[in-house]
Order: sequence, then C-alpha cells, then structure tokens
Amino acid sequence: MTKRSIFASLLLLSSALVAPAALAQDSGAQPPADIPASDPAGETSPAQEEAEPDVSIPGGSDQEIVVTGRYTPNVVRATPEVVSVLSSADIARTGEGDISGSLQRVTGLSVVGGGFVYVRGLGDRYSLALLNGSPLPSPEPLKRVVPLDIFPTNVIDSTLVQKSYSANFPGEFGGGVINLTTKSAPRENFLTFSGGIGWDSETTNELGYTYYGGDADWTGFDDGTRDVPPLLKAALNSGKPILEGADFSLDDLKAIEMELVNAPTTLLQQNDHIPVNWSAGVTGGLTIPVGDGELGIIATAGISNKWRTRDTLQQTSAEQDLSGDPQTSYNRVVTDNRVVVNGLLGLGLEIGEHKLRWTSLYIRDTLKQGSLALGTDANQQGRDILKQNTAWYERQLINTQFVGEFHFDRFKLDLRGAYANSQREAPYERSFTYVRTNLPAEQDPTGDKFVNDLGGNKGDATIAFSDLNEDLWSGGVDLSYEVAPHITATVGYAYSDTHRIAVRRAFQFRASGLPVAVQQLRPDYLLSDASIQLYDITLLETSAQDGTAAFDANLTTHAGYAQVQAEIVPTVNINAGVRYEEAKQTVVPVDLFNTGASAIVATDLNNDYWLPAVTLTWEVAPDMQLRLNGSKTIARPQFRELVAQVYQDPESNRLFRGNPSLTDSELWNAEARYEWYFAKDQRLSVAGFYKSIDNPIEAYTTISDSAINTSYANAPKATLYGAEIEVQKYFALDSLSDSPFWASRRLVLIGNYTYTKSEIKVGEGDTTVINGVVQDAANFFFDGSPLTGQSDHLVNLQIGLEDQDKLSQQTLLLTYASPRVTSRGPSLQPDLLEKPGIQLDFVARQGLTLLNKEIELKFEARNLTGRKYQEVQTSGDNKIFFNRYKLGRTFSLSASLKF
Repeated sequence: MTKRSIFASLLLLSSALVAPAALAQDSGAQPPADIPASDPAGETSPAQEEAEPDVSIPGGSDQEIVVTGRYTPNVVRATPEVVSVLSSADIARTGEGDISGSLQRVTGLSVVGGGFVYVRGLGDRYSLALLNGSPLPSPEPLKRVVPLDIFPTNVIDSTLVQKSYSANFPGEFGGGVINLTTKSAPRENFLTFSGGIGWDSETTNELGYTYYGGDADWTGFDDGTRDVPPLLKAALNSGKPILEGADFSLDDLKAIEMELVNAPTTLLQQNDHIPVNWSAGVTGGLTIPVGDGELGIIATAGISNKWRTRDTLQQTSAEQDLSGDPQTSYNRVVTDNRVVVNGLLGLGLEIGEHKLRWTSLYIRDTLKQGSLALGTDANQQGRDILKQNTAWYERQLINTQFVGEFHFDRFKLDLRGAYANSQREAPYERSFTYVRTNLPAEQDPTGDKFVNDLGGNKGDATIAFSDLNEDLWSGGVDLSYEVAPHITATVGYAYSDTHRIAVRRAFQFRASGLPVAVQQLRPDYLLSDASIQLYDITLLETSAQDGTAAFDANLTTHAGYAQVQAEIVPTVNINAGVRYEEAKQTVVPVDLFNTGASAIVATDLNNDYWLPAVTLTWEVAPDMQLRLNGSKTIARPQFRELVAQVYQDPESNRLFRGNPSLTDSELWNAEARYEWYFAKDQRLSVAGFYKSIDNPIEAYTTISDSAINTSYANAPKATLYGAEIEVQKYFALDSLSDSPFWASRRLVLIGNYTYTKSEIKVGEGDTTVINGVVQDAANFFFDGSPLTGQSDHLVNLQIGLEDQDKLSQQTLLLTYASPRVTSRGPSLQPDLLEKPGIQLDFVARQGLTLLNKEIELKFEARNLTGRKYQEVQTSGDNKIFFNRYKLGRTFSLSASLKF
C-alpha cells in the first residue's frame, strides 16, 4: 500500500433552516416603541432580529435588575449576574450550523473535541448544560455532559452563558452554565423550507475509505443490517461468557459466527469521489386565539449529511525525553459520514401575565466511520502493520418538558418538569489487523505480503457491540415575592434523577494453522461461511469478567435555595443567596456472568454542600455598571470518568478507562467586572477572575501494549486566574457616500480577548487514589502544570457589514486559541498539547423577494487559513505527534424560502 496524500476536512454545511425569531422575554414591562417587533420567521431584517431574545432559566421570571426602575432592553445588562447571550441574530451572523460552533465566539469560551464547551479553560466537566432551565442527559459514553454540537441552531432561540454563580442554578456550576432556550410560539403564521450543499477541499470528490452498510445509512437510521442476530442475542442473554466449553460447543460458536459474517459491515472500500455535503429542513409556526390569550405552535424538522476525511499521523514514544524513533507510528486515513436528524414541536400558551410552554425535542446523531492505517510498532520487530476499522455509532436524545410561569401581582411562580432519554448504540465495531514481516523469502515465504492468521501473532480480527441508555427525570419550583419596592425574595426547590446503564460485549475471532492462501484473503472472505466451517475459526469473548463489561450508574440530587435581590441604596443592587444541595452518586459494576469475582471498586459518593453566592452591581453612571461576585461551587466526576469499562473514542482513536475512586471538586470563585453600555446594543466590558479548586479531576495517559489509554485522577489542588475584555461597536456608513447603497448600512465590530493562567499544585506527601490504591500524586502530575483544556489566550473577532433595513450581512470571523493540554503525558513524559491555531471564516447572508416570497441566501467559507490539527509532545528538539491532520477549507451555499 502506498502512502496517501493528506486528507482531512472540517465539519461542513451548517444547517440552513430558518426558524422563528424569539418572543420577547416576559420581563413585566413592554419594549419601547422604537424597538421593532419580532418577525415570525426571524429573517426579515437585522433590526427585527434584534428583538429581545427569549430566555428560560430556573427562577427566570425574576431575573431583572431593579436599581433604576426603568426598562432595560439589553438582557446582558439587565440580568443581575455576569452573562453572555447569543440571540437568534447573533447565531445567524456566525452562520454556524450547531450551537457549539456559535459558542466558540463567546468571550472566554472554547470548543474542544467536537462539541464540548470549555469555560475560561476549565474542562467540560465544569460546564453545566441546561435546556429551558432543565438538565440534559448525554448520549455520549465518554461524557456525562451533553455534546452541544448535536443541537442544530434552527431549534434554538437563544443561548445564555452565565459565568458568575447564583443560587437558582445547580451547584455543579464550576466554570459556568450554558442554558439553551428553544424556539417559542410565533406571533404570525409562517412556513419555511430550506436546503443547502457544501464542498470540502480535503474531502469532497477526494479519496476516502468507507463501507456499504445498509440501504438507509444516508438517513442516519439502520435498516436492520446491524441488528444483533438471533443466536448471538440468545447467547448474550444467557448470563454466560461466550467461550468454547460446557456452555457453548465449537458448533454453537460456528453457528453464531456465520450469523456475524455480514459482509456489508466488514468490507472497507476505497472511494475516490467522496460525496458533497447537504442539508434540508422545514419550519412552521401557527398562532391561534384562545379566549383572552394566544396559543402558539411551532414545529421544525431537518436533516444534514456531512462527510469528513482525515489523513492522520499518530505516534507514541517509549522514552521519557521522546528521543529516538517513535515506539509506534501510523498513517491512518479516517472517513466519517455524519448524519444529524432533528425535530422539535413546541406549544406556547399566553394568557395575560401567565405563560405555559411545552416542548418536545428529538435529535439523532449518527456517525458511520471507516479507517485504514499503515504503520510500525517497535514491539513487532520491523513488521509493517495494516489496520482496518469499520464502525457505526448511533446517538439519540429525546426530551420533553413543561414550563409554567405565573405572575400574580407581587407573586411569581415558576414550575418546571422534564423527562429526557438518551441512547447510544455501537453495533458491529469491527477491526482487522494484517502483518507484513518484510523478511526474505527463505525465512518467510509471505514476507512481502500482508497476512492475517487470526492467531494474534500475525494479525487478528475483533468485533464489539455496545449499548447505553440513560433516563433523566427533573423538576423544580421557584416562588418569588416582591417584599417591597425594589426588593424581591425567591425560594426554590429542584430535583433530578439520572440513571445510566451501559454494556459492551467484545469478541475475537481465533484460528490456528490457517493456510497461507487463506491468511491473505480480504476480511469478508477471511471470515466467510466457508472459512469458518473448513478451518474451525472460533469465537472468543474478551469482555472482562471483572465487572467492567457493564455498569449501572445513578445520580440523584435534591436542592433548595433562598435568594434575595434588592436595591441597597439608589444605583446599588445586590443579588445574594445560598443553596443547599445533596447528591448521591453511584457507579456499580454489573457482574454479567455471575462470577462474584469483580475486582473493581464501586463508586458511592454521598455528599451535601452549602453553596453561597453574592453579586453586587453598582450603576456608576446611567450607562456604566461595576459588578463584584463571590461564590462557592462544585464539580462532580462524570460517569465516564468513574467507570472502569474500556471505550474507544472514534474522534481521537484512543481507549478511555475511568477511575472509580474519584471524588468531587470544590471551587471558590471571585470576579470583578466593569461594563459600559455607550449606545444601544453596544458595549465595552473588562473583567478579572480567580478560582481556587480543591481536588480537580485531570486526564492522564498511559501506553500499554502499544495502545494509548486515557484515565483520570484527582490532583491535590489548582488555581486559575485571568482577565477578559469584550467590545461591540457599530459605525453608521451613510456619510461615506450619497449612494442609496450606504444609506442604511453599518460596520459591525465585535471582539473579545481572554487571558487565563492555571497551575496544578502538587506538594511533598500529596496523594491521589487510583482504583482504591493510594499513590503519590507526583507520579501523575507536575507541580505548576496548567489544567487540561486551558489556553492562555483566546481571541474572537467579527468584522462585518450589515443593512439595518433589510437582510444583508457580510461577516469575517477570526478565532484563535493558544496551545492547551489535552492530557498528562505517559510515564512522566511531557504533557500532550493541542495547537488549535487561527481560523478565519467568512459568512454572507442576503434576503430577496421573489414572486412575493421571502428568500434568504447564505454563503459560508470556513478555515480560509487552511490550519492543521496538531496534538503533540515536545522535549527540546524532540517532537512526537499524537495526532496530526490537515483541516480542509470548506464552502457551502444554502437557501430558504418563506411562505
């Protein structure tokens, strides 16, 4: 096999669905007359898009500053905490197809690993994600937090990021909370159809590797090709390990194997013309008068189909200083076909001051992956190794929730209830390894050919089936009372119960004495019915019998809080509260085979906390504010970090194994912020922040049998501090010329910069616990090392032109993140550093009217600088690439038509 040129691509073709703009937030006051009403489709003009975004959070009906008693249309200014809000207009300006892409434009936020948001350099475990104020389950086995790249922008009305803690939010706040508010009811009836196509310079019409699968794969749904066959299903349910012996004869195993032949999931094929990316969708809204109120109905459905090919270089070193040739070095071409299907149905009823909202959301995110790798391993005495993998990962989220906001003069009552289910299935994860010894013919007649003897020495073949199911029930009540003018007291209760069950069953195909001619067969012929029958190929279950093949996890929380928001003296406002939260978190290995021999420590965390928070807001001048915040918050270990079960991450091609001995992290937080709102929707803010963290959870890497493994441990302590600045400014351009073209246009400048510094503290005698065993913390952490995921510098800049009377926007977007640690290095080697670099994007949106129908055209050009993805280790002049590939330049064109 010849070495291929580098192929890679960026996730492409943002969903082009155009959905209704937000309803104005119910703040108890009406917008001034000069603020335009929301357009039902949200796309008529930027001026209309600037209507106040809809924000639904716990105790949300009470979130308005009262220091002056006047209406403040800017949500960022009006809230009593430090927040950033992405409205429909903000999201549309970035052109991103999913919420995680939009969030990377927010001050202090970075997106890591395809959808996981880091706030001020703190890992995703320190970020809390809510949907309409209710918690979300994760369909991702490696995380408890939901990956935000599964949320298409067409279903989201606003995204609120709150960085200073307040007692109305869950205590597992860490770095901040990200609250997604779904589209609410429209004010007018509408129907919008949309679609788009996209091209990637490193993927589209280029070489990649894929496999056939099933006829319906393009939809993201399996047509039955990957169903677990009957004999295997019965064997899996038997409670016995699937091994040759008393429970399963050789003939039984052969019968099961022949059901698994399934050539459409086995044979990897070269494709010299990877297809274009595309998306399609429909959104509709309807308003019906009901008595003294209105019933609004909104529905949306969409699908996107994207391709990405990466030609990666993946290396490891056995030396502490990374000297000499790499221990392993592989060139791996990976082709992903990702299909996201989404649907939302929302009902909103407004009767006087009362609001009722019922929302149901469905998201299905499917990844079909094929990869081919060629490389060397120092443990294989100069052999060339060829690895082929095929996989199918289904992630699904179903969420239904009810929110009621009732206003009774001085009383305000908020009620929330939600049920969510997430699932992740990975059937037929297949891997084949072929070996070429490169020995002369007299020593090995097949020395110049790749062979697989299914014996483990010259190749192997494996298959695995994984299943994850998580249910999350949650509810809450918030009661606010206006004690006196400008003094409001709030009390609340919140409950959540999360239950996750995950199972992974893994197998090897084994044989001895295979003829050389058979060893050279391609994978589907190697494991054909004829080969299985003639050469006694057997099935060997490798699922560990120590309790790591399955686990049962629970997290139940009860919380109550009291909070007061008051004007102490004119222009000085305080928002102070305390939350009491108790949680019981368990992760129990499931003994699938009733051996009673589990060596895995079960996790049983039962903790309660008092979590105070106070924010002082001083209106220095009519357009200036100074905020001071102090709080205590916590961060619990995620299920994935606690589970000793092994998973392979399809993004990084690494194995992950948890540590059941992890404990909660506790954080003390402080922040000071100056805000200047010098004009409508224009502002300057400068802030400094500090965090002290006890027992932060950090990832560390080990290498075993040439496989890269990542696990987790509690570091003794860490500190994090930094500063950030943000500015948003508009410049009218009507003075440039008398031409009508410039009469209503303006220049938009939006920029932010965040500097963050973090240090892990490791002293003499400090320890950490790994699977029940106390160990020296210095064996895992270097004193003074930064926290994983933390970039010293984050820069976001948007420069654009937009028309204030109609939809016409052209925006350049620049993003920069300095290198950040992804994991502690193995065996005291240097840490693994990711180098995100600079990304430059261009987005243009143009509204047209054709045959009395409104049309929006959108053009996107991403990664114009052609940056690479690099994850490296460096020691002096020595460098090891854990993962390196080129990111393609991507271009897409989409259109929407509103009726």
